[in-house]
Formats: sequence, C-alpha cells, structure tokens
Amino acid sequence: MRQPYELFAGLRYTRAKRRNHFISFISLASMLGIGIGVTALITVLSVMNGFERELRTRILGMASHATISAYQGSLPDWPGIAKAALADKEVEAVAPYVEGEGMLRLDSGLSGTLLRGVLPDEENKVSEIGSHMKIGQLTDLKAGEFKIVLGSELAETLGVIVGDKVDLMIPVASITPAGVLPRFRRFTVAGIFRIGMYEFDRGLVLIHMADAQSLYRMGDGVTGVRLKLHDLFRAPAVARDLAAQLQGTFYVQDWTRSHANFFQAVATEKMVMFIILSLIVGVAAFNIVSTLVMVVQDKQSDIAILRTLGATPRSIMAIFMVQGSIIGIVGTLFGVVGGVALALNVETLVPLLQALTGHQFLSPDVYYISDLPSELKSSDVIRISMLSLALGLLSTLYPAWRASRVQPAEALRYE
Repeated sequence: MRQPYELFAGLRYTRAKRRNHFISFISLASMLGIGIGVTALITVLSVMNGFERELRTRILGMASHATISAYQGSLPDWPGIAKAALADKEVEAVAPYVEGEGMLRLDSGLSGTLLRGVLPDEENKVSEIGSHMKIGQLTDLKAGEFKIVLGSELAETLGVIVGDKVDLMIPVASITPAGVLPRFRRFTVAGIFRIGMYEFDRGLVLIHMADAQSLYRMGDGVTGVRLKLHDLFRAPAVARDLAAQLQGTFYVQDWTRSHANFFQAVATEKMVMFIILSLIVGVAAFNIVSTLVMVVQDKQSDIAILRTLGATPRSIMAIFMVQGSIIGIVGTLFGVVGGVALALNVETLVPLLQALTGHQFLSPDVYYISDLPSELKSSDVIRISMLSLALGLLSTLYPAWRASRVQPAEALRYE
C-alpha cells in the first residue's frame, strides 16, 4: 500500500472479475479499437512517408537541389559563379546546363520536349541520370557529334532505338533564302534512360552542352548552374545565402519552390489521412466513456462506502480516471507494437499477399512505383501515441466526474 490508494483502487477495479460480463466485453472492444486505430495510423503514415521518399528521390534524381540562373538571358561567366557556389560548405557539386524547349520529329511522328544541354561528367555529380540509363551511357554525348539521349516513354512514343536519326527543332527562327524557318538539327540517338517519373521519361532529352550552345547560338553562355547539396533539406537556407552573397542580378531557386505544389499536395494528403484514421481511435475512446459510465453505475455502493470512509470527490474521480486510462494505455501499447511491426515488414508482407492472392496491387504497367515502400519515423509513432493516450485520458473525465458526484446516502438507501 505504498502507492496512493486511488491508484491501488483503480488497478484493483481493472483486475477484478466483474459480475457484468457486458462491461468486460466493451472494455476489451475499446482496447482492440484503440490498438487497431493506432496500428492503422502508424502503418498508413509509414507507407505515405515511403511514397514521398520515393517520389522525392526520383524527382531530385533529375531536378537539382538548387539552381542559379540569369534573371534575363544567359550566364556568360558561369565558371566564376560555380566557383563562388562551391565556396559554400553546404554545396557538394555544381554543373552548368543549357535549357530550352523543342520538338522531336521522326518521319511523321512529332513530340514536344524539354531540351537540356549538359556536360556528362559534371552532370553525373549533381544528378542520378547516369545510373538510370537503360541503353547506352551519358558519357556517349560528345561535343560536336550531335548525339541525344531520350527518356524511355518518349523513345517508345516515337518508336526510336539507339542509332536512329531524329530531327530536333527549336522555336528560334533562322533566316534563309527560302524565308524564315524554325531552326533544326539532326541528332543520333545515343542512349535511353528511365527515371520512373512520367514527367521526365516522356518529356526530357539530353544533349551535350556545346551542341546546345551551338543550336541556340549562346556562345560560351549557359542557362544556369545546377547545385547538389550535402543536405537537401537545407536547400531553402542555402539558396537565400547564395542569393545574398553573389554579386549581380541572379535568380536562385531551390527544389522546395520549383516543386512546391507537388510536395504540398503530398503533405496535405498525409494530414487528411491522419485526421480520418484518428477517428478510429476517437470512436474507441468513446467506448471507454460508455464502459466507465456503466462501471460507475455498478459500483455506486462501493463509491458510497469510500466516501463514508473519508475519500474526497477528487479521490473518487482519480480512481475511475486510473481505470479508464489503463484501457487507453494497454490499447495504445498493443497498437504501437503492431503498427511498428507492420510498418517495418510491409515491403515483405505485400509480395507475400500478392503471391497468395495471385493479384498484383500496384501493376508496373499502370504505376511507376510498383512496390509498396515504407519509411517508419519515430516522430510519427510519438505523435500517434500521444494522441491516443490523450483521447483515452479525456474520455475518462466525464464518467469520473459522475462518480465523484455520487451521494453516499442516496447510493446506500436500498442496500
């Protein structure tokens, strides 16, 4: 009896065999409801974290962590800007690029595309395009050879393979004896890449930067410089610092701004799923209310005896808060264990379920991400646990208050 008697009595009520088995059933149902809700929340948020990680990795495998470009026109002194950017300890690598829009033509097939001129060796330092080549190598792009690398979807649309000739037209006019014509050049397909993002696989082509400069008649100028950072989540701060340090008028942009709408949509979806699945925990918490109300009704004589022995209303309230909180704590504990176990093994369990059912949940013919990724974050587990425990505690307040209002004389009148 070294522990406070409120805690002792609350635990005793929890362990005691109840005469009313219906109350025991509702208590068990409340524990299971909280456990299932917590498990579902942890698992779903982990899967959504996994999808966000995969999408971020694939997008930033082609896009840059940050870019420095001219406010208007091109950057004539890009080596100096690259050197100044590399002086920042947060910057890991830099690479120049030339970017524009164009149209590819093969026989009667036409397709609009985004054109990017790169230095192959430097580009491999800031992007993962080299590791996603299906056919050929990025280093096959040589200055003056006018070779081109296509995305897999674009190559399939045009029906081209390595070695085919394609005409690249850009929206820049050339004055010829025949009149004003769009500028074009014939390129040889040197490679095909597949990133796993339709935006890039369908709409991006790469050529050597010198060929792009010649095509756009930019001389030694470039569109901008791409940066790779040691910590991609530091990109906004690094972009602000570089914008303040660089002498001249430049446009500095980081990946959180260039893809703001996409990642904001993912964050909004995670928040909505969290709110919806939290309702499962909320419903289970309401079951605790009904359980304790019936327990209070069943234990009115016990409450009256405790009051006559000197127990205060606050002590009676604490006894039933302890009893209700035990339900929430046990349910949360089972939910956390189940959710963590499921989140850590979802990438193993899903293929097993697919093999047992003979049905593939994410067909690679339809979805670019055909696996179900999962990334368990301790912050999510802590947040969900705190929510569950808080709802469990709040659900005990009204029944405990009702118990503290029981009058001994009224409760013992017919005993």
